[in-house]
Amino acid sequence: MSEALLNRIEIEPTQVAARAAVIWLHGLGASGHDFEPIVPYLRVPAELGVRFVFPHAPMQPVTVNAGMTMPSWYDIYDMDIPRREDVAGIRATGQHIAALITHEIQRGVPSQSIILAGFSQGGAMALYTGLRYAEPLAGVLALSCYLPLAESLATEAHAANRATPIMMMHGAHDPVIPVDYGAQGHQRLQALGYTSEWHTYPMGHEVHPQQIQVIGTWLTHHLNGANPQ
Repeated sequence: MSEALLNRIEIEPTQVAARAAVIWLHGLGASGHDFEPIVPYLRVPAELGVRFVFPHAPMQPVTVNAGMTMPSWYDIYDMDIPRREDVAGIRATGQHIAALITHEIQRGVPSQSIILAGFSQGGAMALYTGLRYAEPLAGVLALSCYLPLAESLATEAHAANRATPIMMMHGAHDPVIPVDYGAQGHQRLQALGYTSEWHTYPMGHEVHPQQIQVIGTWLTHHLNGANPQ
């Protein structure tokens, strides 16, 4: 990955200038287009001025997929994901995602009005980056994922995001990232004193229609609280 900002799709607010942002990271093998269609279904009030940012992961070989090159935030060595992690890849991508957050701040969006969201590998990166970012965020949304580099979080976490609300959601029948991986991450966060919500749905490795309303309400609540009318 270059030092330039990640390529991305941006959906600007329609009624007012952007004063809040949601940076949403896709899963392995997908692209920023993956969650682009979800925006109108979230029903986030237009007056909040939310810019949605959907970055594209770089193309790189993925070991668990026979070394095939595909969009990936970091390498995955095998499906026992938390046991053997691509530490260097996670840290490098975290820097690029942090640069996107900083870019939004430079464009006039306060850090307290930025939510970092992601699905699967993207959800893991949202947790990794958000909890280590040096300015307070409005929230972290982590879908169908696990807590990466969990053992180092206690020493690497930044105090600025100790009170940041976190919402984790997972499919009870997820065949890709077992629900226990997500639950263990949620429990670790609670043990460290974070405010973490945990929701499960009768689904696999996907997004359930029931989630969308809950996500939209959660985004609206935390962005409105950070930027009241």
